Amino acid sequence: MRYLVPLPVMMPLLGAALTLVLASRPRAQRVVSLAVLSATLGVSVALLVLSYQNGPLVVNVGGWPAPIGIVLVADQLATLMLVVSAAVTLCVLIYSVGQGDNDSHEEAPVTIFHPTYLVLTAGVTNAFLSGDLFNLFVGFEILLAASYVLITLGGTEVRVRAGTTYVVVSLLSSMIFLSAIGLIYSATGTLNLAQLAERLDGLPDNLRLVLELMLLLAFGIKAAVFPLSAWLPDSYPTAPAPVTAVFAGLLTKVGVYAIIRTETLLFPGGRTSELLMVVALLTMLIGILGAVVQSDIKRLLSFTLVSHIGYMLFGVALSTVAGLSGAIFYVLHHITIQTTLFLVAGLVERRAGSTNLQELGGLARMAPLLGILFFLPALNLAGIPPFSGFLGKIGLLQAGVVEGGPLAWALVAGGTVTSLLTLYAIARVWSVAFWRPAQVALPKADAPARLPRTMVGATIGLVVFGLALTLIAGPLFDATTEAATDLRERVPYVEAVFPGGTE
Repeated sequence: MRYLVPLPVMMPLLGAALTLVLASRPRAQRVVSLAVLSATLGVSVALLVLSYQNGPLVVNVGGWPAPIGIVLVADQLATLMLVVSAAVTLCVLIYSVGQGDNDSHEEAPVTIFHPTYLVLTAGVTNAFLSGDLFNLFVGFEILLAASYVLITLGGTEVRVRAGTTYVVVSLLSSMIFLSAIGLIYSATGTLNLAQLAERLDGLPDNLRLVLELMLLLAFGIKAAVFPLSAWLPDSYPTAPAPVTAVFAGLLTKVGVYAIIRTETLLFPGGRTSELLMVVALLTMLIGILGAVVQSDIKRLLSFTLVSHIGYMLFGVALSTVAGLSGAIFYVLHHITIQTTLFLVAGLVERRAGSTNLQELGGLARMAPLLGILFFLPALNLAGIPPFSGFLGKIGLLQAGVVEGGPLAWALVAGGTVTSLLTLYAIARVWSVAFWRPAQVALPKADAPARLPRTMVGATIGLVVFGLALTLIAGPLFDATTEAATDLRERVPYVEAVFPGGTE
């Protein structure tokens, strides 16, 4: 069944080519895109099942053996990320189709959106499956090239300005990443992750630390960790709602995934754990303090996005099975919930004409379903029991308590404060935008009286998916714990790539 491994990358790329050929037939483009992403989700689920039954699945692309050729590895961590990302990208695509069907005018041609969106999906899946550093770099560049187009859809002044900042920051992180790749290859003679897991251990400690810090810096910019996160709140909210949602849910998590993969496989031992703990604490607190002072829903959600990256770094910094398991669980949870909330923000903007809290009021009475769609994922993000957000945070805080030490206890306290401030920020949005009487600020006259069914249906699907994570939290934690155990041991990954040894 190893032939399934390349399909999550190949199908979106082939679909992008086909949608480009069908540029003059928008309806056919939509059918192709929906079919491709549905098939990608099915293949991702199959790979998840197979990886847990048989261990990591490895494919040498083109028949070239590792480390000469490109290697794709579908282990437990990669397949978990594939399933959640495929489900999210499919729901966002359905949402965008509904938005395009119900708009009287297109801000950007559909011929641009569908091929670019599929290329973005291919970049994300390639990053998750990459078995060598350079192919990981290629995955990042594929998704970043597509994101440059998506973030400036419509060509408005605001979007182009925000897109320029995004492009500059992304290019900087890519230059750092590429420089690190060059240094690593010159020091070890390979870029294959499984082979690097052994060869990096033989380098001088100071050199290993420099290489590790360079990779952390590159991935930290992509993951928007403090103090490398200032670009995100100004870039994401300006894009169209589907684009903002998929960016917020997925792109930063690819950076977090890269941190998890390299820290566990290439640089075990936790030599940068104290640095990561400090960064995690600052990311949580600075991000959420930025969120509580915002008056726009999308900017507020952007700051909570930054803040909650800190929880994931917390688990990575602990370098324990419990910490890594909690971090993986929280990544899966946050991809789903953050995407859902940005889709809801898009519905709010469509119904009321704005996401500025000063211009909103009475939405719970005006659109009760919209109130429910916001309320459930908002409680989940804030970590209210028994939702998956609460369970993920409890898992991370328990791992911190077990680890002990001043920094671990500081992160436990910081995580608790961040959760409370998240609840405060979300409650303020609810009380002002949904609960405040409509007489305070009526919707704009040109706002539609009813929300498009397709957009609402896609959002409901993600809300249900978020609730499902709560219902299957026990088995999901078992899966993330098993994935974390394999990450810590490193042996299953290395032996899957090199059954006879790396040399």
